Amino acid sequence: MGGSRAVDVLIVSLGSTGGLRAADDELVASLQRAGASVAVARALPPPRRRTLMRTDLAWSRAARRAARAAQGHASRAVIYSSTTAALLWPRPGAIRFDAPSAGNRPGRHGLWQRPLERRRLGEAPLLLPWSVGAMEELPPDVGRNATAMVLPVPVEPSGPLEAVRDVAAITYAANPSKKGLDRVLSAWRRVRGERRPGAEQLLVTGASAEDLARAGFQLAGEEGVRVLGAVPSEEYRALLRRARVFLCAARREDYGIAQLEALSDGCQLVSTPSPGPYAALPIARALDPRLVSEDLAAGLRAALDAPLADYAMRARRALAPFSREAADRLVADELLARLLG
Repeated sequence: MGGSRAVDVLIVSLGSTGGLRAADDELVASLQRAGASVAVARALPPPRRRTLMRTDLAWSRAARRAARAAQGHASRAVIYSSTTAALLWPRPGAIRFDAPSAGNRPGRHGLWQRPLERRRLGEAPLLLPWSVGAMEELPPDVGRNATAMVLPVPVEPSGPLEAVRDVAAITYAANPSKKGLDRVLSAWRRVRGERRPGAEQLLVTGASAEDLARAGFQLAGEEGVRVLGAVPSEEYRALLRRARVFLCAARREDYGIAQLEALSDGCQLVSTPSPGPYAALPIARALDPRLVSEDLAAGLRAALDAPLADYAMRARRALAPFSREAADRLVADELLARLLG
């Protein structure tokens, strides 16, 4: 972060996933375009833990250390990026979140997180859920009494729509069990087996072949499946512009930046109706209800064999509320007044 100059807003950034880091970067840029001065306190990644409870505790402590280190950097307001970042806060502030532990840490996975999160959400001067769905997952008493504004993460097209799309399907498989990679592979194998032999491929991104093997997915040498691992952002978005289908079957979706990016780059979104505050789900249903079903193979078959000609253009229009311009208006017209007023 550096320096000791007073700023308008301090963001305590958890950054435990690529999506969280991208969301924080977008918020910093939007605040700066609105004329605010911003500093970022970034949590340093802790060693990996075996359970979600221990993982969340380690990240919460890392966020507290980052926030304490920034206390000499006077700020008029603080935004904690995720409820995990706020659990052990040294100073109250706004909380921005994709989903609360009340929704994504059921049972033993959230034994200590849920009650403390409930307390922090009640103490926060402002809640900044990424979506209406995230707000709806809050405990009823917190949701009724909270001061909140929905602040989506902006998603922009990475380039013009491609006339030729030479990749059959792509999926994102970081945390493959949660992302439902087993169901994605089952649907792909079934549909590919029905088609004439050819060069069609499913590209698997977000996890290496070694990571997938450790999770029980032995894909080395499988015909029709190509594991790319972690792909740099520009290269990944270029693949989306070439792909006909983005295929996903998450067991729970806390927001779905990958799906929104796929829609913005012209992919047909073939998805199961995953639970959680899945922002792309109602958009996908409206664009082509055939592609959203528990029968993932049927959706994939429809997308590959009978795509709607205007799908990509309608998808871009549907994503207007998620544009950077729309986010900038919310930040300039509403967020700064609530933070600093």
